[in-house]
Amino acid sequence: MGTETEAGAGAEAGEGTEAGVGKGPGGGAGRSSGPSGPSGPSGPSGPNRPAPGRPPVVDHVPTRDKVVFLTYDDGAERDPRFIDLVRRRRLPVSMFLTDSVVGPGYGHFARLRSVGASLQNHTLDHPALRGLPYAGQRAEICGQQRKLTSRFGIRPHLFRPPYGTYDTTTLRAAADCGIKAVVLWRVTLEGDGTLTYTRGAHRLAPGDIISVPAGETPPLTLAERTTRLLRELEERGLKVGRLEDYVR
Repeated sequence: MGTETEAGAGAEAGEGTEAGVGKGPGGGAGRSSGPSGPSGPSGPSGPNRPAPGRPPVVDHVPTRDKVVFLTYDDGAERDPRFIDLVRRRRLPVSMFLTDSVVGPGYGHFARLRSVGASLQNHTLDHPALRGLPYAGQRAEICGQQRKLTSRFGIRPHLFRPPYGTYDTTTLRAAADCGIKAVVLWRVTLEGDGTLTYTRGAHRLAPGDIISVPAGETPPLTLAERTTRLLRELEERGLKVGRLEDYVR
């Protein structure tokens, strides 16, 4: 899969404060893949405010807390050293899993969950959802809800659409599957450890959601990329926050 960076445009900073997206444990106010950003139903620069009964779409959390959020996509990369890193640094990472990509590797993610990682929904088969009929989108989202529930006894409340593409039908299907928020990203951690930005200033800021897409053969391992990023966060006085504490 590894192509999460093929997307259209995210929401503007300061939005996403409705429906359980907000300040987080520390209080305060503030708000994710590729060169152009995620693509929503309003097109580039479209608002992310949901219709009643629809989950909000967020790529940045409004907070004054000096935290950013690490999110990992697909489940294709199963680096055992990454588990050690998460355990040792007590990193509250969020893993957005696709069933067809994870395949027989669910045991790896059970171990990650046991050391503090959160497991969330990234569809059954990783299709671009935008434009698909409601039944197909619901099957992808609800199907992965059922998979994760049966394997781990959890029911995810966060969802990331593959490639960052979605439409109003996606939001309707997500809501009907029990999803509370659709999570995009403002920052991407590339395979070589560099950061790219979908919009706004090209520097990390409190509340940023960082996407770590799965690469085919990235030059750096998952643990190496994450370690490099952690060094940059420390230099900027930022820490890793638990996304589920801020978006719920």
